[in-house]
Amino acid sequence: MSNKKPVELGLSKQKKSELENTESYADAGIGKGVGNERLHEGIPTFIRAGSETVIEGHNNTWLVLGRDRPGNRLSGYGGRGDTQAGAIDLVVGRGAHMAKSVNEDGERLFVDPNFKFDAARIHISQKTDIDRNFDLADGTIGDIRARSGIGLKADSIRLVAREGIKIVTGMDGFNSQGGEVSSVHGIDLIANNDDRDMQPIVKGDNLVEALERQAEHLKGLTSIVETFLTTQMKYNLSTMAHTHIATAPGTPTLPSVELVAAGIIAQAQMLIQTLASLPLHRANVEMMKTNYLQPFGSKFINSRYNNTN
Repeated sequence: MSNKKPVELGLSKQKKSELENTESYADAGIGKGVGNERLHEGIPTFIRAGSETVIEGHNNTWLVLGRDRPGNRLSGYGGRGDTQAGAIDLVVGRGAHMAKSVNEDGERLFVDPNFKFDAARIHISQKTDIDRNFDLADGTIGDIRARSGIGLKADSIRLVAREGIKIVTGMDGFNSQGGEVSSVHGIDLIANNDDRDMQPIVKGDNLVEALERQAEHLKGLTSIVETFLTTQMKYNLSTMAHTHIATAPGTPTLPSVELVAAGIIAQAQMLIQTLASLPLHRANVEMMKTNYLQPFGSKFINSRYNNTN
């Protein structure tokens, strides 16, 4: 939200006085912009470079065809004198809410491109430092220099498609400067221009499959524990029901035939059905961790290229 008034002309006192004393302006409202008619408002004077073709519309709208220039005439690759650095700068609202034609002393205001404060911009450059121009965090992609770039900046940006939007990287083997593209660059979603907690974006299908497999392994472990408990309980019941026939005091008794038989059965069942199942269960869990939770796994749940904070 802003406390800015709907109408702030940004004109010199002399210009305001002239308009207010003009009958067509004061009485008929001509020049006040109502109904999208011509509006008298303060517009700073753009400092043109010698290579630039400037199309200036009414009401602070600009199309500049020139060379890479994110600031004054010495800035960018155009300022450095590089070849193959053509640029198109489409701007509305130079100076944004501070736009005026004159300063407090009534002197004309001159402005260069300002990627931070101009209201809205689409900038296309054949060779530029796109991240530095817009003061962007590096993310995982990094600070890209001396490459072709397109930058969009405004208070709000909407990409609207009736059937779908694709954001695609890594299409070509060579970049615009003739250099080989030797690595895959992904997509960074950086809120608040803060890349301190960038993490890979989860791949939903792989994550669902991993959780389903984990659930199956938990079911398998439950069965193993259940088998162990059932076998142990049977043996416990045999022990609870066992009695000894006393002979002479202090004389050792012979082993219980019933307990020996029950113990042999319990040991065999725990060995075959429980203990033998644990190594397979452990191997399945390790295989799941490798496939889904390790970067080299075939079903790694994280994107290897796309990140967000």
